[in-house]
Amino acid sequence: MFVPSFYHEPDSSWMVDLIRDNPLALGVANGNAEDGPFATHLPVIFDPETSADWSGELTGATLLGHMNRANPHWAALESGSVVLLTFTGPHSYVSPTVYGVTPAAPTWNFTAVHVRAVVEKLDAMDDTLGVVESTVRAFEGAFGNGWDMTESLGYFRKIAPGVGAMKFTVVGAEGMFKLSQEQPGEVRERVRESFGESGCTYKRATAGLMSRLP
Repeated sequence: MFVPSFYHEPDSSWMVDLIRDNPLALGVANGNAEDGPFATHLPVIFDPETSADWSGELTGATLLGHMNRANPHWAALESGSVVLLTFTGPHSYVSPTVYGVTPAAPTWNFTAVHVRAVVEKLDAMDDTLGVVESTVRAFEGAFGNGWDMTESLGYFRKIAPGVGAMKFTVVGAEGMFKLSQEQPGEVRERVRESFGESGCTYKRATAGLMSRLP
């Protein structure tokens, strides 16, 4: 990912937070000349056994994910290969009407993290169930209503043979946080205020990140 100097993450904790808050990744792997690359949206969490409280540099962290085993992408994956996981955070269009200056050009403020990781396919039933259960715990805690999965564990075991679970070891990561840093302070503040007053949740979330800028 090309990241102009203006838009590098203020510190690596921003990338960790973006992944936790936006865990639906786009996983990309090399394909072949006939089919091209494979790309699949999949839920990704930090491994609760090794990286639950991970902060700082992402390299070395362990992530967990899963996809449908019927997906041709699963068959094409090889343990030990490197995959790309892309995470998209808050983003929104910036209209020149907000700037209050002329000439001006529209743009799109956005945030994203690209993670390169070595994949390990998990074939054991217990490992697959562990990934599914860990994902439920993480997402119920962050986005759900505290649903208790206890009475559904038997159902999980029935559907688990169709689940392709994976472990990812991060070997590199890049973050782009394009939040009007190239603009003069007063213009950037007008963009932030406009986003913060919007009814659009994407714009308000983007404004929240702009407020955190140094």
